[in-house]
Formats: sequence, structure tokens, C-alpha cells
Amino acid sequence: MTATFTARGLTAIVLPLAALTGLAGAAQADDWTPTRSIEFIAPANPGGGWDTLVRTVSRVIQEEGLAERSFGAINVPGGGGAVAWAQIARDTGNPHKLFATSPPIILVPLAGTSRYDHTDFTPVARLITDYSIILVKADSPYEDLNELFEAIAENPSLSIGGGSAPGSMDHISMAGVAAAAGLDAASVNYIPFSGGGEAMTNLMGGHVAAVITGAGEASGQLGEGSGLRPLGVSSPERLGGVLADIPTYQEQGIDYTFDIWRGVMGTPDMPEEAVAYYEALFAEMLETDGWEAARDQLGWINAYQNSEEFGDFLDEQKEQFSTILGDLGLLGG
Repeated sequence: MTATFTARGLTAIVLPLAALTGLAGAAQADDWTPTRSIEFIAPANPGGGWDTLVRTVSRVIQEEGLAERSFGAINVPGGGGAVAWAQIARDTGNPHKLFATSPPIILVPLAGTSRYDHTDFTPVARLITDYSIILVKADSPYEDLNELFEAIAENPSLSIGGGSAPGSMDHISMAGVAAAAGLDAASVNYIPFSGGGEAMTNLMGGHVAAVITGAGEASGQLGEGSGLRPLGVSSPERLGGVLADIPTYQEQGIDYTFDIWRGVMGTPDMPEEAVAYYEALFAEMLETDGWEAARDQLGWINAYQNSEEFGDFLDEQKEQFSTILGDLGLLGG
């Protein structure tokens, strides 16, 4: 079975797009600059993919001297993102509030657990592609993905933890790879936690058999003596840095990939001049040495889209994920 969710080949044209958008947006961005610190929200607990993106972006912008105002990282956990989205949705037009986003902004509303979806907010920019990684404890009996799935086939109650809500990103990613391995995707015993950090804590405590999370957020916890054994990544090719030795799903005979795009959105009806400012800022950030070093360490791939392109991409993602959730019987009413 082949199941592939790709970035539509956009990574090949990332840097030219970023450069062009930076130049085009600069003149418009001159019309507006922040007058106070920017609230940069991660809609989950510390340690997950949104938190990693928010803190990495904030740090690089500061270290590279790209903005006169600081970006303050704020965690607002709950509901797979829904708690933060409800708060942000009430702050219409505020140009000093941004939040990290990824597939849950599509998946959680489709599953019926948030009244807000991507159309309620302002797309600012897509930044990167991350991938899923499946981890077990270092003393786990499972040496590779096939051994894990064979065990699940024999004992469907084996639990797989993830840092997103039921029907959201980690669940969909796990269901997809399980289906590609020949299992009933709907029967996977997925246990949701409020962020990848909490999922990892429960793995180390022996409360779940394995965890699926973002490769980037897990990279800082891997290496000798980590107590973790990575079984596979959802990328089409092996990643770099500390993730370089981890085999892909495809290398293990499971024909499946899963992209985790990550980007930035703003409040409803954010002023166009503020959007232009942030587009230019993020495009410039992607060109810096500091960002390149952080990106490579985390196993991310640049996948820049400006506000308009990102908005169109989100609409396409909604159509795609509606079909997937429907097939799993997880589409909300």
C-alpha cells in the first residue's frame, strides 16, 4: 500500500521563493513595524513541535538582530490547540500576536473538537517541513518497526502515545503507517497527550509501548545514553545530524511517508501591512546562518510559502485530510 503526504515538491524552490518574497515584501513592510513585543504562542505544553518552532524562531530572530522588538514564547496548552485558538480568535486585528501552526489546525476542527479552523485566522508564512518519528525505550523488545507492528497485530491493546489529540497529526501519521504495514488503522490504540514532551515522559515511565512525535522535537533527546531507541522516520530519505542513522519507513519495507509542515499564523483580520512585515522577516530569517544551523540540527527542511500561498495550501490540506479522517471514521459531525 502506498500512502504519501508530500509538500508538493515545494522544497526545491524554497530559497528562490524566500528571497523573492523578502525583496517584494520589504517595501510594503516599511509601512508598519511592531510597537511592542510580539506574543508568539505555542498552542501546547513545552517540549512539542509547536514549542520547538516558536522557541527556535524567536531565538534566531534575536541572535541575528532581525527585529527591533522581541518575540516572547508563550505556551497555551489544551484541546490539541483548541484552547489557544479560542483565545486568539477573540483578539481580532492584533498585529502583535502570532502562533505556530501545523496539520492540527486542519485536523482538530475536522474531528469536531474545535469550532475554529484555519479560515478563522490570518496565514502569515509556512516555514519548514518536519517528519514523524517512532520511538521506544532503549530496553524495549522491539528492534525495528516491523517487530513493533507484529506485536501490535498480536496484541492490539499495545498503546502508542502521541502529542496531539485523537484524529490529529500524530494519530493520523500513526494510523497511516500502521495501515501501510497491513494493520487495521482504526484499531490502533492511540493515547493522546498534551504535547510531545508529555508523550515522551509517559514513554520513559513505561505507560505506553511507543511514541510517535515530530523528528525535530525529538532530536535533542536522542543520542548515546538517551534511554530511547528510534525505530523509523517518515521522511522519503534519511535525515541529517543526530537523525542520520535512523532508517526510514520505506527502508523497512513500509511504503509510507508523512510530512509535518509547520508555519505561522496571526489573529483574525490582521492588517495587510503587518502580514507583509512578517512575511519579509521570516523570509530573511530563513537565509541566515543561525537558522541554517538550527534547521540542520533539528532535521527540518525549508518549505517557505508567503501568506497567499500558505492560505491556498491550507485549503488543499483540508480537502485531503477530510478524506483521510472519513476513511478512519474520525470525521466530526
